Amino acid sequence: MAHSLFSTKPITELHEAGSADELNRVLDARALVLLGIGAIIGTGIFVLTGTAAANHAGPALVLSFVIAGIGCAFAGLCYAEFAAMIPVSGSAYSYSYATLGEFVAWFVGWNLILEYLFAGATIAVGWSGYVVSLADQIGLHMPDVLTNAPFTKGEGHWELVRTGALVNLPAVLIVCVITALSYIGIQQSSRFNGVVVAIKVTVIVLFIGFGAWYVQGANWDPFIPPNEGPGRYGMSGVVTAAGIIFFAYIGFDAVSTAAQETRNPQRNMPIGILVSLAVCTVLYIGVAAVLTGMVPYQELNTPAPVAMALDRYPGLSWLAGWVKMGAIAGMTSTMLVMLLGQPRIFYSMAKDGLLPPVFGKVHPKFKSPSFSTLLTGVLAAAIAGALPVTILGELVSIGTLLAFIVVCIGVLVLRHTRPDLKRPFRVRLPWLVCTLGALICTYMMISLPKDTWVRLLVWTFFGMLIYAFYGWKHSALGRPRQG
Repeated sequence: MAHSLFSTKPITELHEAGSADELNRVLDARALVLLGIGAIIGTGIFVLTGTAAANHAGPALVLSFVIAGIGCAFAGLCYAEFAAMIPVSGSAYSYSYATLGEFVAWFVGWNLILEYLFAGATIAVGWSGYVVSLADQIGLHMPDVLTNAPFTKGEGHWELVRTGALVNLPAVLIVCVITALSYIGIQQSSRFNGVVVAIKVTVIVLFIGFGAWYVQGANWDPFIPPNEGPGRYGMSGVVTAAGIIFFAYIGFDAVSTAAQETRNPQRNMPIGILVSLAVCTVLYIGVAAVLTGMVPYQELNTPAPVAMALDRYPGLSWLAGWVKMGAIAGMTSTMLVMLLGQPRIFYSMAKDGLLPPVFGKVHPKFKSPSFSTLLTGVLAAAIAGALPVTILGELVSIGTLLAFIVVCIGVLVLRHTRPDLKRPFRVRLPWLVCTLGALICTYMMISLPKDTWVRLLVWTFFGMLIYAFYGWKHSALGRPRQG
C-alpha cells in the first residue's frame, strides 16, 4: 500500500501508542520538573555567563537571560500543548508526524540525534575535564594519554589531526555508568537525577546567597556598557549575548520524551516543562546578577567565571571546591537526561516502522528500550572517547533549534487542521506565541557558523538514504490495515 511522503499519522494512533503499557508509568510532576532542571542546568551556567558578559552584554547579561528565557518559553509552551495532547515518547518527532507528515518527522527524528546523542557525548568530554582538574587539586594526576581525545580539529573544516593520546577514558567510563543506569529503568534514573539536581541547585543557591554579600554596586555601572560595534555592548550586545546563552536552556524538551512513562501526562507534562524552565531562568538571572556584581565584567572572559569570582574573595574560598562539584553534578544529570531521551526517540521511530523492530525492543523486567539504550551508550562512549568538544559542540545546537521550529509550526498547523481535538493544555494567542517562537529559533539557526550548516546537510543526506532504502518501505502507514 503506497503512501505519501507527507502522510500524517492519525492522532488516534498516537493516543493508542501512548496508552500502551510497554513502558513503565512511574513519573509524577515533581519527577518531571527535576528531569527538566537536570537537563537544562549543565555547563552553561558555569561557563557561558562569563564569556557572554565580558564580550557582549556586561552587567546587562541579566537582560540577555530574560530575552533568551522568553524565547525558550515560546517553544516550551508549544511543547507543553503537544505533550499534554499527544503523550508519547517521540517528542518533536511524534508531533511533526501528526502535523507535517512522515518525511518531515524522519528529518526531525534523525536530527534529534544531534541533540541527544551528541550532547551526551559533548557533556561527557566536559565532565572528564572537570574531574581531571579536581583530581589534580587533591594530588591524583591522571596521564594525558588517557584523558584527551586522540583527534582534534585541524586547520581545514574537515581535517582531523592526531594528538598522541589514546582515548578520553574518564568520558568513556561515565557514559558507561550512565548507560547502565538508564538501562535498569526510568524510575531508578529519576531517583538518581533527583539527588544530583539537589546537589547542583544547592551549590547555585549558595553562590547567589553568599556571593550577594560581596557585590559591589560600582561593577554594575554602567548597567548597559556603551556600544563598541555590532554585537559588542549596547543593546545589540545584549541581544547577541541572548543568542549565545540561549543554548544554556537547551534540554527542557527532553522532558517530553518521558511522556509515555508519566502518570497523568495531560496534567503533569506541561507542569514539568514550564516549571523547570521558570526555575532555571530565575537561577540563571540570579547567577548573572551576582557574578557581574562581584567582578568587573571585563575580567570574566574565562572558562570558569564562577570559580574565578570566588577566588577573588578569601571569605568565599570554602565554596570554590563545592562549585566544581556542582558543575560535575550538573553535567552528570544533563548527560543522564540526554542519554535517556535518545533511546526513546529510537523506540518511537521503530514502532512506526521507520527503524528496524529491534530498536523498539523493551526489556521485560526493567521496562526500558533495552537495545536502543545500549546502542546509544556505545555510540556516545565511542564519540566522547575519540573526538574533542570543539567538534561535538557545533553539532548539538542546530539539531535542537530545528526541533523547536518544527514544534512551534506544528501547533499552528494542528490548530487549523484539527481544531476539534481535545487539548488539556492550550497555548494562548497561538499565532503570536508560535510565530515568535519559530522566528526566534530560526534567527538563532541562521546565526550559527557555516561549517555547522554543512555538517547538518551531510548528516541529513545520510539520514535520507536510510529513509529511502528502509524507512519508507517499512513504514507502518504504508502497511495494509488489518480489519
